[in-house]
Amino acid sequence: MKLQNPTPKLPRLRGAAARLVGRVRSFKLPLDLSSIDRLDREHYRLVIYSLAGVILAMALAGVFAFGLSLKGNEETMVPDIRGQELSQALVKLQEKELYPRLSLRFTEDSNDRGRVLEQRPLPGAIVKAGRRINLVVSRGPVVDRIGNYVGQELMEVRAHLQTLFSASRPLITIADPPIYVFNEAKPGAILEQKPLPDTEISGPITIQFVVSRGPEKAKVSVPDLRGLDWKSGLLALEQASLSLTTTLRKAQDGEKPGTFVSETPEPGSAVETSSSISLIATFPAPESDMIAGVFAQDLPINPYPLRLVLEVLKPTGERLSLFRTNFAGGKISLPYVVSDGSILILSVLDREMARTEIRKTK
Repeated sequence: MKLQNPTPKLPRLRGAAARLVGRVRSFKLPLDLSSIDRLDREHYRLVIYSLAGVILAMALAGVFAFGLSLKGNEETMVPDIRGQELSQALVKLQEKELYPRLSLRFTEDSNDRGRVLEQRPLPGAIVKAGRRINLVVSRGPVVDRIGNYVGQELMEVRAHLQTLFSASRPLITIADPPIYVFNEAKPGAILEQKPLPDTEISGPITIQFVVSRGPEKAKVSVPDLRGLDWKSGLLALEQASLSLTTTLRKAQDGEKPGTFVSETPEPGSAVETSSSISLIATFPAPESDMIAGVFAQDLPINPYPLRLVLEVLKPTGERLSLFRTNFAGGKISLPYVVSDGSILILSVLDREMARTEIRKTK
């Protein structure tokens, strides 16, 4: 059996292959990929342009709104409302579409109460409607009527009035000197006043007081201080409300250091409350870093005894009372024993009259 020669079929196969390759080369997809890429680029540009337009429109709208806000309300002139009642002033401000911001102040004249004292901006200023106008309105005087001071102590009333009018011109002043009379009431107590209590205050006024200077020729018994130590003796004098002058010397035979050994007038004598006792005392026993001496001061004469206090301010900062009494003024000398570097402070009615630093002499 003979085999057929395959050679004649090769040309046919080659032709088929060539046709197949041609068809592959000429094949086109249904979508054009290049046109899709071109469409995407155009879409991006459209989006960017749109966003830019929106931003620009927003900016223009903001500028327009800002311009409108700057233009704001209509302008108006600030009226002059100084000296007017607050209710009238508010009506005038409302007519101009202006609004108040209030602050209050005490004044001397009771007629000013409720009236406008100051305004900012000043009258005639051109401002936008809706602007706030600062107004200072009078509250009137701190007090509008005279109080009842009968029975109170003169010094306390004087201090109260000074505190009351510390920030302004005083509306009430006390006639100086007051009228002093002998009376069974406590010295310094106000017995009468003019003008009478509850008198209306329409301006600065001076009040006249009648003040007790205590019973006429009131007397006390001189306490016996002989043999007492300084602390006990000074305490006894506080109870008697008598002033004293003291002389120091060294202890002699039978005398104890740091005690009172003699006094004038004699113990048991009846003396007036304004009297002074002369004392002789002995130096205390020496102590390390302690100094003994006499504190002397000449004070103004008062019509009646005032509260006097001698204190010591220690170097540690501690403050203690050494002696207190009611003193009508004049010379007073008090013994003391304090540490080196202490300060002695003398006060009358809580007002400091003298201050001395105590130092050892070299």
